[in-house]
Amino acid sequence: MAEAAKQRREISVAPDEDGLRLDRWFKERYPNLTHGRLQKLLRTGQVRVDGSRAKAGDRLTEGARVRVPPGVGEEEARLPAKPACRPATPDSLMEDIRARVLFKDDEVLVIDKPAGLAVQGGTGQRFHLDAMLDGLRFGAAEGPRLVHRL
Repeated sequence: MAEAAKQRREISVAPDEDGLRLDRWFKERYPNLTHGRLQKLLRTGQVRVDGSRAKAGDRLTEGARVRVPPGVGEEEARLPAKPACRPATPDSLMEDIRARVLFKDDEVLVIDKPAGLAVQGGTGQRFHLDAMLDGLRFGAAEGPRLVHRL
């Protein structure tokens, strides 16, 4: 037990991670950690936030302490990175989406999404808005995230 406690890590949530969901926090820090394995770690109480059991959808606050169980990150580091499986968005489609930006500032980006373009991917969805968000950075350090459909 003492050896496992030595391997366990507590990581502070950085200011730019404030408000991030716990599952997304793990995906950013440990990209090869599978969703199923993370769910098992959460279900069995091995992942804790500020000493309490946590759920995947819990929002993190700046300075919160996330307990990362022993072995997380080590086993996944031996796995090859997952290849990108989505096709590249055609330039003409990206130009069309950029032309449909109705409003943008440092916090908000409003897009007039064309009919027929899916917002998120799924079975049979070749192109979707969620996959195009990196192309809508407009020089920002962080890409936009989907928040709401009006």
